[in-house]
Amino acid sequence: MQLSRADHDLQRRAQAFTDQVLLPLEDECEERGGLSSASHARAKQAVLDWGFNAINHSKEDGGQGYDVFQVMLIEEQWGRATGALWDVPWRPSIPLGRATEEQKQRYLRPACRGERRDAYAITEEGAGSDPTMVATTAVRDGDHWALSGEKWHVTSGDVADFFLVHALVEGDPARPAIFLVDKEASGVRLVRTPRYMHTFVFEHPTFAFEGVRLTDGQMLGRVGEGLELTKEWFVEERLMIGARTIGASARALELSLDFAKGRKQFGSPIVQFQAIEFMLADMAAEIMAAKSLLYRTCWQAARGRTTRKELHAMASTVKLVCSETAGRVIDRAVQIHGGRGYMREQPVERLYRELRVDRIWEGTSEIQRAVIGNELRKRGPDAFTGWPVESSP
Repeated sequence: MQLSRADHDLQRRAQAFTDQVLLPLEDECEERGGLSSASHARAKQAVLDWGFNAINHSKEDGGQGYDVFQVMLIEEQWGRATGALWDVPWRPSIPLGRATEEQKQRYLRPACRGERRDAYAITEEGAGSDPTMVATTAVRDGDHWALSGEKWHVTSGDVADFFLVHALVEGDPARPAIFLVDKEASGVRLVRTPRYMHTFVFEHPTFAFEGVRLTDGQMLGRVGEGLELTKEWFVEERLMIGARTIGASARALELSLDFAKGRKQFGSPIVQFQAIEFMLADMAAEIMAAKSLLYRTCWQAARGRTTRKELHAMASTVKLVCSETAGRVIDRAVQIHGGRGYMREQPVERLYRELRVDRIWEGTSEIQRAVIGNELRKRGPDAFTGWPVESSP
């Protein structure tokens, strides 16, 4: 498989955007725990100027119309930036593409233009890996729904102005639904904004929904479709975690190689020492293997070469392999940098803190293994051991 000239140019453009727009913001983001309003405004305008808003949605809805393979190529380059600055360019939740025309006018299209921003709200104190355990409930109240519950770790919830809230209709696990909830609606309350190990350009607040009244027009899809919509969101997020962790891993390798060439001990650059050389070799080999999996999966997905269920399992494989590879790569990078690798002014130190969560959010590594195991039990190993066959002419 080779990149087309158009995809290669897109990849290089995403790299240039990262180098020219995102990387210069790293120090400010680390020192401030985020960006100033002025810096954020400039970065947001740059997203529009470069044409990187809503890369995952159709042009008809105000997006860029890229397929999942192209979105992956872009996100891989953005993943090189620390401070989760890859989240500055907005990528509205993929289930919004299944919204009604009225919902698209109210939510999706303004979000694609950068006039609104969404956040997906699913995790709760007692529900993470198992969405059927959520306590957030929507009950019928006359002509409206009354939504009540509390959501944790709502990534980018501080800058979002509406949420996609996963709830159970009448508390029934067999009747999940997704509701579009305006942040300013009566009954929406910020509970707290926890501090986390990583530096992230935005926050992950906890929100309470206290009898929020919603119309039928604020339900995305139908009653009972909530889990499938959330799975659709999980598939894209897991693939993009794979992309960003590979981008971060590649940067860690580049930084480590450059450092090892310049750092001298015992009269020689440490890159000449076998202990260092072997760590670099392991980093390179593991990145190559994980990247091959990432590219293959996204290439197949973009061309319809997988079933919906196969893609769910393959996306879990991508997240598992790429995030765990990144953990090993960045650990070696810190070791190669020695004391400097433990200083927050160094990108490898920041990546060390930031990559850890990729083995947790959007499904832990253990959950990814459970998804993969389920695919093996039900449909056998073909999704993992087979290879796509060229279609007949």
